Amino acid sequence: MKLNGTVLNTAENNLLVYEEEGNEHFLTGIETPLRDDAFELSDEEKITAITHHFRAIMETLGLDLRDDSLKGTPHRVAKMYVQEVFSGLNPANKPKIALFENKYRYREMLVEKDITLHSFCEHHFVPIIGKAHVAYKSNGNVIGLSKINRVVQYFAKRPQVQERLTIQIAEELKRVLQTEDVAVIIDARHMCVSIRGIEDTNSSTVTGSYHGAFLDESVRKEFLHHISH
Repeated sequence: MKLNGTVLNTAENNLLVYEEEGNEHFLTGIETPLRDDAFELSDEEKITAITHHFRAIMETLGLDLRDDSLKGTPHRVAKMYVQEVFSGLNPANKPKIALFENKYRYREMLVEKDITLHSFCEHHFVPIIGKAHVAYKSNGNVIGLSKINRVVQYFAKRPQVQERLTIQIAEELKRVLQTEDVAVIIDARHMCVSIRGIEDTNSSTVTGSYHGAFLDESVRKEFLHHISH
């Protein structure tokens, strides 16, 4: 392959293809892409391996890891990746959610809005920061309000594409609540847009997933009214 008249070797060609695919920002599937052996290593083993590799990255950048401020960074980053920002990759961390009978017979829309959302772009591994808005109509059962937040956080704590994240949250709530009447909207800023590339600090991305009753225009408009006020 040639680029501006220069012949690229196989490695350079593959790197260019990966970069172009990342910039296209396409969705490969609803499930987060994981290898079959994703959980063969323990968390401690993963932290050890990531510490080694991140130290190599820092050294390649020319940083002096003998400095007191830097020498603990590889291990801190590794712990953050495994135990915090990417903890949603491990199904063992999936929130346990109990259903309760809707004794109040509340049949109207329940909306949980402005749920704080922190995730990471899977193309550049930089933050996605925003809000999630969730609504459902009970079919006879309800869940604790904080459990909605926990579902959002669980799926956000992994490398993500916002479209996939929106769908994953909606599908999990449908499964847990045993109803199709679920809606999810995410409004978020992507650091891969604001701190690199185009460096646009003002734009945000909005995605939605509507199901069941929320496919009706009047119900959807009611949901949008609630989250905008």
